[in-house]
Amino acid sequence: MSTRQMIVVQCWDDGVTTDARLVDILRRHGARATFNLNAGLHARQRQAYWSYRGVEVSRLGWDEMQDVYAGFTIANHSLTHPHLKQMPVAAARREIAEGRERLQQFFRQAVRGFAYPFGSYSEAVMDLVRAAGHVYARTTGQHERPFPPENAMAFDPCCHFLDPDLWARYERARAGGVFYFWGHSYEMVSEAMWAAFEANIERLGADPESCWGDVADLFGAGSCSEENG
Repeated sequence: MSTRQMIVVQCWDDGVTTDARLVDILRRHGARATFNLNAGLHARQRQAYWSYRGVEVSRLGWDEMQDVYAGFTIANHSLTHPHLKQMPVAAARREIAEGRERLQQFFRQAVRGFAYPFGSYSEAVMDLVRAAGHVYARTTGQHERPFPPENAMAFDPCCHFLDPDLWARYERARAGGVFYFWGHSYEMVSEAMWAAFEANIERLGADPESCWGDVADLFGAGSCSEENG
Protein backbone atom coordinates (compact mmCIF):
# COMPACT_ATOMS: atom_id res chain seq x y z
CA MET A 1 0.00 0.00 0.00
CA SER A 2 1.26 3.48 -0.84
CA THR A 3 1.98 5.63 2.21
CA ARG A 4 -0.31 8.26 0.65
CA GLN A 5 -3.40 6.08 0.65
CA MET A 6 -6.12 6.38 3.23
CA ILE A 7 -8.11 3.22 4.00
CA VAL A 8 -11.88 3.64 3.64
CA VAL A 9 -14.05 1.20 5.58
CA GLN A 10 -17.81 0.97 5.99
CA CYS A 11 -20.31 -1.18 7.87
CA TRP A 12 -24.07 -1.69 7.72
CA ASP A 13 -26.40 -2.96 10.42
CA ASP A 14 -29.38 -5.27 10.82
CA GLY A 15 -29.46 -7.55 7.75
CA VAL A 16 -32.41 -5.87 6.02
CA THR A 17 -33.76 -6.54 2.54
CA THR A 18 -32.50 -3.24 1.16
CA ASP A 19 -28.99 -4.60 1.72
CA ALA A 20 -29.53 -6.50 -1.54
CA ARG A 21 -29.74 -3.22 -3.43
CA LEU A 22 -26.87 -1.81 -1.44
CA VAL A 23 -24.49 -4.65 -2.29
CA ASP A 24 -25.33 -4.34 -5.98
CA ILE A 25 -24.04 -0.77 -5.82
CA LEU A 26 -20.97 -1.77 -3.85
CA ARG A 27 -20.12 -4.55 -6.29
CA ARG A 28 -20.47 -2.23 -9.28
CA HIS A 29 -17.86 0.07 -7.78
CA GLY A 30 -15.55 -2.55 -6.25
CA ALA A 31 -16.28 -1.36 -2.71
CA ARG A 32 -15.75 -3.53 0.34
CA ALA A 33 -18.03 -3.53 3.38
CA THR A 34 -18.88 -5.30 6.61
CA PHE A 35 -22.45 -6.30 7.50
CA ASN A 36 -23.42 -6.53 11.18
CA LEU A 37 -26.09 -9.20 11.65
CA ASN A 38 -28.34 -10.58 14.40
CA ALA A 39 -28.41 -14.34 13.93
CA GLY A 40 -31.42 -14.80 16.20
CA LEU A 41 -33.72 -12.46 14.27
CA HIS A 42 -33.73 -14.02 10.81
CA ALA A 43 -36.31 -16.55 9.67
CA ARG A 44 -35.92 -18.89 6.72
CA GLN A 45 -37.66 -16.37 4.49
CA ARG A 46 -38.05 -12.59 4.60
CA GLN A 47 -40.16 -11.13 7.39
CA ALA A 48 -41.41 -7.59 7.99
CA TYR A 49 -40.33 -6.14 11.33
CA TRP A 50 -41.00 -2.39 11.54
CA SER A 51 -41.69 0.77 9.57
CA TYR A 52 -39.20 3.57 8.94
CA ARG A 53 -40.57 6.90 7.70
CA GLY A 54 -43.62 5.13 6.35
CA VAL A 55 -41.66 2.41 4.54
CA GLU A 56 -41.89 -1.22 5.64
CA VAL A 57 -38.56 -2.68 6.75
CA SER A 58 -38.01 -6.44 6.44
CA ARG A 59 -35.11 -8.66 7.38
CA LEU A 60 -33.52 -10.95 4.85
CA GLY A 61 -34.25 -14.66 5.07
CA TRP A 62 -31.57 -17.24 5.68
CA ASP A 63 -32.40 -18.77 2.29
CA GLU A 64 -30.98 -15.72 0.48
CA MET A 65 -28.28 -14.41 2.77
CA GLN A 66 -25.41 -16.45 1.37
CA ASP A 67 -26.02 -14.97 -2.07
CA VAL A 68 -26.70 -11.42 -0.90
CA TYR A 69 -23.54 -11.18 1.20
CA ALA A 70 -21.21 -13.25 -0.99
CA GLY A 71 -17.79 -11.61 -1.06
CA PHE A 72 -18.47 -9.32 1.90
CA THR A 73 -17.42 -9.51 5.54
CA ILE A 74 -19.86 -10.53 8.27
CA ALA A 75 -19.73 -9.17 11.82
CA ASN A 76 -21.77 -9.80 14.95
CA HIS A 77 -24.52 -7.42 16.09
CA SER A 78 -25.57 -9.73 18.99
CA LEU A 79 -28.12 -12.53 18.80
CA THR A 80 -31.34 -10.49 19.15
CA HIS A 81 -30.33 -6.79 19.30
CA PRO A 82 -30.93 -6.00 23.02
CA HIS A 83 -29.55 -3.21 25.19
CA LEU A 84 -26.63 -5.31 26.39
CA LYS A 85 -25.60 -3.12 29.31
CA GLN A 86 -29.08 -3.50 30.83
CA MET A 87 -28.90 -7.32 30.87
CA PRO A 88 -27.54 -9.74 33.45
CA VAL A 89 -23.99 -10.76 32.61
CA ALA A 90 -24.91 -14.35 31.73
CA ALA A 91 -27.64 -13.24 29.32
CA ALA A 92 -25.37 -10.67 27.69
CA ARG A 93 -22.63 -13.26 27.34
CA ARG A 94 -25.03 -15.57 25.50
CA GLU A 95 -26.18 -12.78 23.20
CA ILE A 96 -22.61 -12.01 22.23
CA ALA A 97 -21.05 -15.47 22.07
CA GLU A 98 -23.97 -17.35 20.51
CA GLY A 99 -24.54 -14.57 17.98
CA ARG A 100 -20.93 -14.90 16.83
CA GLU A 101 -20.95 -18.70 16.76
CA ARG A 102 -24.13 -18.96 14.69
CA LEU A 103 -22.86 -16.46 12.13
CA GLN A 104 -19.56 -18.29 11.82
CA GLN A 105 -21.28 -21.60 11.27
CA PHE A 106 -23.66 -20.22 8.65
CA PHE A 107 -21.27 -18.04 6.65
CA ARG A 108 -18.20 -20.23 7.18
CA GLN A 109 -15.97 -17.26 7.86
CA ALA A 110 -14.32 -15.95 10.98
CA VAL A 111 -16.47 -13.29 12.63
CA ARG A 112 -14.01 -10.85 14.12
CA GLY A 113 -16.06 -7.68 14.49
CA PHE A 114 -18.93 -6.58 16.72
CA ALA A 115 -21.35 -3.64 16.61
CA TYR A 116 -23.18 -2.66 19.80
CA PRO A 117 -26.98 -2.72 19.40
CA PHE A 118 -28.31 0.82 19.98
CA GLY A 119 -24.70 1.84 20.58
CA SER A 120 -25.19 0.63 24.17
CA TYR A 121 -22.20 -0.77 26.06
CA SER A 122 -20.31 -0.71 29.35
CA GLU A 123 -16.94 -1.86 30.63
CA ALA A 124 -18.46 -5.24 31.50
CA VAL A 125 -19.98 -5.61 28.03
CA MET A 126 -16.68 -4.69 26.40
CA ASP A 127 -14.99 -7.44 28.42
CA LEU A 128 -17.59 -9.94 27.22
CA VAL A 129 -17.16 -8.92 23.59
CA ARG A 130 -13.40 -9.29 23.82
CA ALA A 131 -13.63 -12.63 25.63
CA ALA A 132 -15.94 -13.99 22.90
CA GLY A 133 -13.15 -13.57 20.33
CA HIS A 134 -13.88 -10.26 18.63
CA VAL A 135 -10.97 -8.01 17.68
CA TYR A 136 -13.00 -4.78 17.67
CA ALA A 137 -16.44 -3.45 18.60
CA ARG A 138 -18.05 -0.46 16.88
CA THR A 139 -19.90 2.26 18.74
CA THR A 140 -22.28 4.87 17.31
CA GLY A 141 -20.04 7.74 18.36
CA GLN A 142 -17.88 9.87 16.07
CA HIS A 143 -14.17 10.46 15.96
CA GLU A 144 -12.16 12.69 13.62
CA ARG A 145 -9.26 10.23 13.60
CA PRO A 146 -10.80 6.90 14.53
CA PHE A 147 -7.77 4.66 14.19
CA PRO A 148 -6.10 3.38 16.21
CA PRO A 149 -8.75 3.61 18.93
CA GLU A 150 -7.70 3.89 22.55
CA ASN A 151 -9.71 0.72 23.17
CA ALA A 152 -10.53 -1.59 20.25
CA MET A 153 -13.74 -2.57 22.06
CA ALA A 154 -14.92 1.06 21.78
CA PHE A 155 -14.13 1.83 18.15
CA ASP A 156 -15.81 5.07 17.04
CA PRO A 157 -16.48 5.59 13.31
CA CYS A 158 -15.91 8.96 11.67
CA CYS A 159 -19.56 9.51 10.84
CA HIS A 160 -22.91 8.15 9.74
CA PHE A 161 -23.27 7.84 5.96
CA LEU A 162 -26.03 10.49 5.92
CA ASP A 163 -24.12 13.09 7.93
CA PRO A 164 -24.19 16.36 5.94
CA ASP A 165 -20.49 16.99 6.63
CA LEU A 166 -19.34 13.55 5.44
CA TRP A 167 -16.92 14.97 2.89
CA ALA A 168 -15.43 17.43 5.35
CA ARG A 169 -14.89 14.56 7.76
CA TYR A 170 -13.38 12.53 4.94
CA GLU A 171 -10.77 15.20 4.29
CA ARG A 172 -9.98 15.60 7.98
CA ALA A 173 -9.59 11.84 8.35
CA ARG A 174 -6.66 11.80 5.92
CA ALA A 175 -4.30 12.79 8.71
CA GLY A 176 -5.13 9.57 10.57
CA GLY A 177 -5.14 7.29 7.54
CA VAL A 178 -8.63 5.77 8.05
CA PHE A 179 -12.10 6.95 7.10
CA TYR A 180 -14.92 4.88 8.66
CA PHE A 181 -18.64 5.37 8.06
CA TRP A 182 -21.70 3.31 8.95
CA GLY A 183 -25.47 3.14 8.58
CA HIS A 184 -28.57 1.13 7.73
CA SER A 185 -29.59 0.66 4.12
CA TYR A 186 -33.27 1.08 5.03
CA GLU A 187 -32.53 4.74 5.79
CA MET A 188 -32.48 5.39 2.04
CA VAL A 189 -36.18 5.92 1.43
CA SER A 190 -36.14 7.67 -1.94
CA GLU A 191 -34.55 7.22 -5.34
CA ALA A 192 -32.72 10.51 -4.84
CA MET A 193 -31.08 9.14 -1.68
CA TRP A 194 -29.99 5.97 -3.46
CA ALA A 195 -28.56 7.99 -6.33
CA ALA A 196 -26.67 10.27 -3.93
CA PHE A 197 -25.28 7.27 -2.10
CA GLU A 198 -24.04 5.65 -5.30
CA ALA A 199 -22.42 8.93 -6.32
CA ASN A 200 -20.58 9.02 -2.98
CA ILE A 201 -19.38 5.44 -3.38
CA GLU A 202 -18.17 6.21 -6.89
CA ARG A 203 -16.38 9.33 -5.67
CA LEU A 204 -14.70 7.48 -2.82
CA GLY A 205 -13.50 4.75 -5.14
CA ALA A 206 -12.16 7.25 -7.66
CA ASP A 207 -9.85 8.98 -5.16
CA PRO A 208 -6.30 7.83 -6.02
CA GLU A 209 -5.21 8.62 -2.48
CA SER A 210 -7.62 6.19 -0.82
CA CYS A 211 -8.61 2.56 -1.12
CA TRP A 212 -11.28 0.22 0.23
CA GLY A 213 -10.58 -2.00 3.22
CA ASP A 214 -12.41 -4.17 5.74
CA VAL A 215 -12.84 -2.98 9.31
CA ALA A 216 -11.37 -6.06 10.99
CA ASP A 217 -8.30 -5.93 8.75
CA LEU A 218 -7.31 -2.67 10.41
CA PHE A 219 -6.46 -4.79 13.44
CA GLY A 220 -4.39 -7.21 11.38
CA ALA A 221 -2.59 -6.41 8.16
CA GLY A 222 -4.29 -3.04 7.86
CA SER A 223 -3.72 -2.82 4.11
CA CYS A 224 -5.81 -2.06 1.06
CA SER A 225 -6.94 -4.73 -1.35
CA GLU A 226 -4.81 -5.26 -4.45
CA GLU A 227 -7.60 -4.26 -6.78
CA ASN A 228 -7.83 -0.88 -5.02
CA GLY A 229 -4.17 -0.36 -4.24
